Amino acid sequence: MAEKRLGLIGYGNMGSAIGSAILSSGALSPSELAVYEINPRAKKKAQSQGIQLVESMKELCSLCDLMLLAVKPDKAAAVLSSAGVALEGKALMSIAAGVTSRKLKEFGGTYFLRVLRIMPNTPAMVGAGCMVLCSDTDFTPEEKEEAERLMSAVGIVEWIEEKHLDAVTGLSGSGPAYVALFIEALADGGVKEGLSRPQALHLAAQTVMGTAKLLQEKEMHPGELKDMVCSPGGTAIEGVQAMEEGGFRHTTIHAVVMASEKAKRLI
Repeated sequence: MAEKRLGLIGYGNMGSAIGSAILSSGALSPSELAVYEINPRAKKKAQSQGIQLVESMKELCSLCDLMLLAVKPDKAAAVLSSAGVALEGKALMSIAAGVTSRKLKEFGGTYFLRVLRIMPNTPAMVGAGCMVLCSDTDFTPEEKEEAERLMSAVGIVEWIEEKHLDAVTGLSGSGPAYVALFIEALADGGVKEGLSRPQALHLAAQTVMGTAKLLQEKEMHPGELKDMVCSPGGTAIEGVQAMEEGGFRHTTIHAVVMASEKAKRLI
């Protein structure tokens, strides 16, 4: 590695979430990070964490062999092309949704660039993200190991083939929006039945978080937990029937499929 271990290209919501989680975990120190960012607010945040700011992609490349592209998909081409020959021999992780490894290499021009695509999700902001890394990468074994080490500081890590990354975008990448909608709807039900809004939201969020924790730690199938809660002739099975009548499963599956298809059309 060069003087700086990791260069962050963009320090917006997701870039700063990943950077902050890496720092909080102790995986890297502020002196081992560098950031290229043009937004004043994002620059100020990086500076407040003791991270070095650079003025150009070329300067970032001169300091870092491993970089993370964390800009909007439509900005990726311009940002990478601005580096020119400085990209030669670099290892680039990218969280730009819908931008394939092939496209990223094209954006780098004629220079040799190794690429590893990653699909994160917003719970990375609290160190509880899903970090999905593409297994069909040309990163060296050492670079793959370092990428996994850093992303493990942000959440769980899964390796998949790139051909499945659009499906991941529709599931875990977009999933926090579906879960937030579900929590809000649960709370609305509680409010309708007389609970205060703060109480209902608190109970709904904790119920979702606790259920997910139970499933993971006990390695239970969701159907097993559902059956455990649904006593014969009880309240929970009455609610499950109402959800089934409303097409809950179909709507959720359709949401994942539609988001996945959209990811394929981004670039």
